[in-house]
Amino acid sequence: MSITPESVGVLLESSDFGDRLRAVNQIRQLAPAIGFKLIQVAVQDTNPRVRYAAVSQLASLGQQDLTYATTLLRNCLRDTDPDVQAAAADSVGALKLTEIFDDLQRLYHTSSEWLVKFSIVATLGELGDRRAFELLQEALKADNELMQTAAIGSLGELGDDRAIQLLIPFATHPDWQIRYRVVQALAHLKGTIAHSTLEALTHDEMAQVAQEAQSYLKQQQQST
Repeated sequence: MSITPESVGVLLESSDFGDRLRAVNQIRQLAPAIGFKLIQVAVQDTNPRVRYAAVSQLASLGQQDLTYATTLLRNCLRDTDPDVQAAAADSVGALKLTEIFDDLQRLYHTSSEWLVKFSIVATLGELGDRRAFELLQEALKADNELMQTAAIGSLGELGDDRAIQLLIPFATHPDWQIRYRVVQALAHLKGTIAHSTLEALTHDEMAQVAQEAQSYLKQQQQST
């Protein structure tokens, strides 16, 4: 049976949440303009799994109408389910909706859910709003190393050279995956300190870290 807007619409109205979840997955096979209209129904579903699947698709479908997508995602950030909130944060970054930054910052400081906080920190680099610097600086002080890793990555993507002094202490972190992320972050930043730290990391005891640092320095030399 072929998938049509009509067949998907019927599934979205089903009393079986499994049907509605299947409908959300089928929306991927429809034209984006049609998909965006149908996803608006799904983001208001009574079942959080359906809402989560729908909100995740807004990262791409939201391009159809960024103004309305902004309204939808603001509402989703206030959802009662943390998974839905986390997916909304991801979509905000993917769509670069900087007008929602204040909502993200507010949620970060009021939520008790680790996943929500992590998703916000991880998406801020992609969002590209320089106002995120202070929040990311705060996230670097978290006890959780995954949160620190996300903050390091976002600071690099943000491209604010003030991050260099924050990242230097992590260049000698005992966890090589954090050092690896520091290399990637410093590659986005300028200045002699960032460059000299990358040079030092070319001698890292972990081959993956050393190779990544060597690769970025080579790219920098080729571009000058």
